[in-house]
Amino acid sequence: MSSITRRRALGVAAGAAGAVAVLAQAGPAATAAPRAAATDPASFDEVYQGRRIQGGPAHGGGHHGGHHGGGYTVTVDGRELHVMRNADGTWISVIHHYEPVATPRELARAAVRELRGAPLVPLALG
Repeated sequence: MSSITRRRALGVAAGAAGAVAVLAQAGPAATAAPRAAATDPASFDEVYQGRRIQGGPAHGGGHHGGHHGGGYTVTVDGRELHVMRNADGTWISVIHHYEPVATPRELARAAVRELRGAPLVPLALG
């Protein structure tokens, strides 16, 4: 086993000092936990390009229980669209995975455009 070198110790110390400096400049808002009520997206129910899209707080009926979606469910024509909320507050789905959007409504609309009339096939997780 190799022992820690002076260069490695200085590198770790410099990295830690840099992280402390960044947090100190960001202030207390950067370390505070986000308020869920202020960031929860609004429910929606609309017809978009001939498809019924709905979204709202999950009530435990989904196959994943809202685990990735932060307790939010989106459906296209009554079939669940697996959604995930990113750490930065944007949303992605299994259909629209590489282009995050700001709201679940935008995500449902993007999924409808990608489906181009095809039915949403449920995601088998397990």
